[in-house]
Amino acid sequence: MCGIVGYVGGGKKVVPLIIDGLRRLEYRGYDSAGIAVGGNGDTFELRRAPGKLKNLEEAVRAHPLEGTYGIGHTRWATHGRPTEENAHPHRDCTGSIVVVHNGIVENYLALKQELSAEGHKFVTETDTEVIAHLIEQEIAAVARSGVTLKLEDAVRSAALRLTGAYAICVLHAKEPDKIVVARNGPPVVVGLGDGEYFVASDVPGILHHTRNLYFLADGDVAILTRDGVQLTDLQGNQIERPVQRITWDPIQAEKGGYKHFMLKEIFEQPRAVRDTTLGRISLDSGKVFLSEMKISDEEFQRTGKINIAACGTSWHAATAGKFMIERLARVPVEVDYASEYRYRDPIADPTSIGILITQSGETADTIAAQREMIAKDAKTIAICNVVGAMIAREAHGVIYTHAGPEIGVASTKAFTAQLVAIFLFAVHLAQKRNTVSESESRLLLEGLSLLPGKLHEVLNSADSVCEQLAKTYSTARDFLFLGRGIHYPIALEGALKLKEISYIHAEGYPAGEMKHGPNALIDETLPVVVLATKDESHRDSKLRYEKTLSNIQEVTARSGKVIAVATEGDEHIGQLVEHVVFVPPAPELLLPVLEVVPLQLLAYHIAVRRGCDVDQPRNLAKSVTVE
Repeated sequence: MCGIVGYVGGGKKVVPLIIDGLRRLEYRGYDSAGIAVGGNGDTFELRRAPGKLKNLEEAVRAHPLEGTYGIGHTRWATHGRPTEENAHPHRDCTGSIVVVHNGIVENYLALKQELSAEGHKFVTETDTEVIAHLIEQEIAAVARSGVTLKLEDAVRSAALRLTGAYAICVLHAKEPDKIVVARNGPPVVVGLGDGEYFVASDVPGILHHTRNLYFLADGDVAILTRDGVQLTDLQGNQIERPVQRITWDPIQAEKGGYKHFMLKEIFEQPRAVRDTTLGRISLDSGKVFLSEMKISDEEFQRTGKINIAACGTSWHAATAGKFMIERLARVPVEVDYASEYRYRDPIADPTSIGILITQSGETADTIAAQREMIAKDAKTIAICNVVGAMIAREAHGVIYTHAGPEIGVASTKAFTAQLVAIFLFAVHLAQKRNTVSESESRLLLEGLSLLPGKLHEVLNSADSVCEQLAKTYSTARDFLFLGRGIHYPIALEGALKLKEISYIHAEGYPAGEMKHGPNALIDETLPVVVLATKDESHRDSKLRYEKTLSNIQEVTARSGKVIAVATEGDEHIGQLVEHVVFVPPAPELLLPVLEVVPLQLLAYHIAVRRGCDVDQPRNLAKSVTVE
């Protein structure tokens, strides 16, 4: 989950380049930061600081350093406290080898004991320091026979001894203008410039310098020098990876005048939904076109079950997707937390399809779930936001969400794009299985095509309403979010957003389960957010709405304060509750895309009023690339 940036080549000032890249990756970790640069003799200059990146910047201003190549790191602590001594980069005993690392070395204690017995001195509490000493040991062992071991060979040998997950970048003062990179688990991208080369743990870190990237796979080693990039496996065999061209506009990763990335990304949702839909539907024929599928029509037709695995916000999208797929394609769907999937001996077979939902495409638990599905001979489909990501490369099909880079740790536009992607899949599968008529398909896709405009309406009307609500409820200690059917996972998502960025305890609950416990929590201090939208053309939606009104009355009878999200034109609901946020009418299965926006805005404005760090909430990181 840590941020890594490296540069080798010429013509650019390396220190500001690396720090700028780290700033763009700070969402991946902000417990501490550090930089190491070389090019002025046979030593490295290091600066490290605990806390956020601004502390490292202050350290660099106080004690400037210069170089022609280097590596930098922002840390999300796993082993060792977030102190200066535990900040990366880490060095070996000689100080000539420096390492930055994303991941967890599971056997670091055994390696540390072994290396300590050999005379190595450790100065940190981290697992990463073991890697630097292990590389030192490999070089020293060969040197005793009079042979000089190249850095890349030492890194490969050391990597073979590591158990766990790692993405590492290594420098050696005796081999200047060289960065050696190795991956097993956490993502790494290598950027190709004009006589200069970059490495980062995520695309935004180097997107301002190049759009041509290698996405390394597990077991890959990359050697970056002024002469180019060489790729090998851990045995030293030459390998090839396709160059991926990233189409994201770098400006999309800037705040663009918004106070926070999260607010900018909330307001980018109309575009994200439009771009995710673009080129995939025909309103004339009512057809959905998903081109990146290696699954035949016959395999879709004989699908007996679908397993969806995801984490966090993506799990909420998956749970909403269950309603979409079962309603339209009439296939049973199981939804698992990806972190739990392997531990229940799941049932999957060649008639199953596994769907993996992840913004980054590199979530460790979701990749592990995918591999479990593939091991059981199931086909897998990835829904992710990063072209060429690991989960997409290993899948039999992929639906990319074209949300653009999402910097705020609390996901917003990626979530709505995921809802759209899984809706497209549900219609696509229903068409292959002939479970929806042509006229029904057309109506569904017309509704989808109108979503961007309706999202603009919600944003324009709900932002000021939610800002006012935040003034009233920002001091609340608890919140309850209620929904029924497909709206229940949106209640979960609303609760998650609030707790992530405002640190208020919040809980999402099925509205029909109020009598089975949550009613005991309700009093005059408890705000209750109720999803009470309806689709007048849908019989089940009207029934759900009527039952939800009964739940609202349960809350108000106990003096709870209700904030309802309702459909425009609903004059009745305003008589029952203190506050209403309206969204435009939409088909039942698409209402969640509109409903979630007021919940995001409410969480945002409450967090701002409470003085919380909206983009970088405590103890969280954007991409969970370790288990």
